[in-house]
Amino acid sequence: MKMDLDIKIIQGDITEADTEAIVNAANNHLWMGSGVAGAIKAKGGIEIEKEAVSKGPIEVGDAIDSTAGKLPYRCIIHAAGMGQDLKTDEKIVYKTTVNSLLLADRLKLKSIAFPAIGTGVGGLALDKCAKVMLQAVVDVKNNVASLETVQFVLFDKSGYDAFADAYKSQV
Repeated sequence: MKMDLDIKIIQGDITEADTEAIVNAANNHLWMGSGVAGAIKAKGGIEIEKEAVSKGPIEVGDAIDSTAGKLPYRCIIHAAGMGQDLKTDEKIVYKTTVNSLLLADRLKLKSIAFPAIGTGVGGLALDKCAKVMLQAVVDVKNNVASLETVQFVLFDKSGYDAFADAYKSQV
């Protein structure tokens, strides 16, 4: 019988998350420009982007893994939350979150940290993002065997507040 996943909402830098893997909010060509992707590449090295790009392009909503470079993770999961139009919506973010969780489970990861996918360049409102990402975790939790902890690491207080509020309303 699967125990409930431990869901944590944290304000901080995702590149410093205490998990086995972190999620990059990616585009479907897997180039790492600004925002979360830029921060991951700056700290982890260009090899992360090189390996990710070599596995792309992928469908919007899908996820792949790559090396973590100089970062202390087993891997980086690149979640394609948008295409080349740089737009996203709740359906895409939901699908991307589900596919990232399922990939983490296939990789036998115990813990993973997500940013607020699609809320930067993608323009998705934080409250909508929080609601669909948390719903994805709830919907997938009985279909994962290895995952124990899912963290949502939000860079600023507004992101933290949006996820904390969404979490409270879903429990």
